[in-house]
Amino acid sequence: MHIVIMGCGRVGSTLAHILEDKGHSVAIIDQSPEAFRRLRSGFRGRRITGFGFDRDVIAEAGIEQASAFVAVSSGDNSNIISARVARETFGVDNVVARIYDPRRAEVYQRLGIPTVATVRWTADQILRRLLPEGAEPLWRDPTGAVVLAELDTGHLWVGEKVAALEEHARTRVAFLSRMGEALVPARDTVIQDGDIVHIMARADDVERVNAAVAARNGEDA
Repeated sequence: MHIVIMGCGRVGSTLAHILEDKGHSVAIIDQSPEAFRRLRSGFRGRRITGFGFDRDVIAEAGIEQASAFVAVSSGDNSNIISARVARETFGVDNVVARIYDPRRAEVYQRLGIPTVATVRWTADQILRRLLPEGAEPLWRDPTGAVVLAELDTGHLWVGEKVAALEEHARTRVAFLSRMGEALVPARDTVIQDGDIVHIMARADDVERVNAAVAARNGEDA
């Protein structure tokens, strides 16, 4: 695929290197020529100086042939405007924008522009370790109706089969994180000590699932 990246900071340059290593062609845009120093000497992609929301600039980056557009500059407005230009003017379906303000991120997510809210994401990762039952979901669909959430199962579910957990909590286990790797379980997969259980559920059902698991832990205790 050909991928256009706006922003040659730490995130943009890292993405450019990873994508190129995976065999994709890359064009990266930044308003400062100095930013391209973050690219390795052997980088084969195009470097374009300018603003990512300038139609001529992103056209020079090959947006008309692009399969994806990524906006990871340091400005929320620039990222969103360029993402909208890529999608609405040039018809690129696969568009992602980094947003620092989580309130804006939620608005644009609901408008169908996938966003990564940096500060909110970092805070949520910390909250999941401190207060796993009260953290925000890992992912939600653009309508906000369906979420992927981490389930605090407690040690009393160790040794139980995934099917038993699903039946008790009336939910669907999407995957387990085991020793740093993701595992898609079968119904007879046994939950091990240290496993992190992730469920896919309706947003308004997550609280009930957590309560059901907590109640069962309380009964066993």
